Amino acid sequence: ADPAEAARGAARIHLTLLDDAAVDDVLERARGGMAAGVTIVDHTTTSAQGVLARIARWRERGITFVHAPVFMGPQNARESTGLMMVSGPRSVVDPLRDVLAPMTGKLIDLGERPDIAAAFKLLGNLFLICMTTGLAETLALAKALDVPPPQVAALFDQFNPGTTVAPRIKRMVDASFANPSWELAVARKDARLMLDAAAQAGVPLAVLPAIAARMDAVIAEGHGEDDWTVIAKDAVTQR
Repeated sequence: ADPAEAARGAARIHLTLLDDAAVDDVLERARGGMAAGVTIVDHTTTSAQGVLARIARWRERGITFVHAPVFMGPQNARESTGLMMVSGPRSVVDPLRDVLAPMTGKLIDLGERPDIAAAFKLLGNLFLICMTTGLAETLALAKALDVPPPQVAALFDQFNPGTTVAPRIKRMVDASFANPSWELAVARKDARLMLDAAAQAGVPLAVLPAIAARMDAVIAEGHGEDDWTVIAKDAVTQR
């Protein structure tokens, strides 16, 4: 109820809030109770720009701000499992290792760049969002094909698509799109079959139409016979 009172006497303040605005609001209200030299450790998923701004703002006030976002749900927090990421100058991160490590299953130090942990949290959450949406899209197509959801779920007892993540992202990062394991044109054909089945059953697909449009654009550029991971070619081109 009173952030200043909660912060009073603490050598370290940990935050897990909703967003940048909430972090800034709570910290400003807590400021009156902060002792000199206190360290703020924020576990909130926030913007990288917000992290940099808070580091600078609190440094001017003589207070250390560190961002340590997590891949941890409530159960992980209770059991000290999951992943926690941290980044920043060694003079800031090193003294915190022994207090952060017991809070999680694995503490990942991402180096000196102070906002890189924030960036990696967004990258990880993007993948989780896309993966979960992919599962929802799979269930939608299953509905169109009259396959019961429990049978769809049982597929993943035998088929583990997670094993394809590492080799596929390596292809993308290396821009190694020749010698395809799945040609883009063939993948696009499969997407057409899926879209047709959903349309015939009157079941809308939210994401596949956008993926198909991306495939069409890359095929139009002459990449139909490349591995379908070529859809990432623009993302791996140097800025």
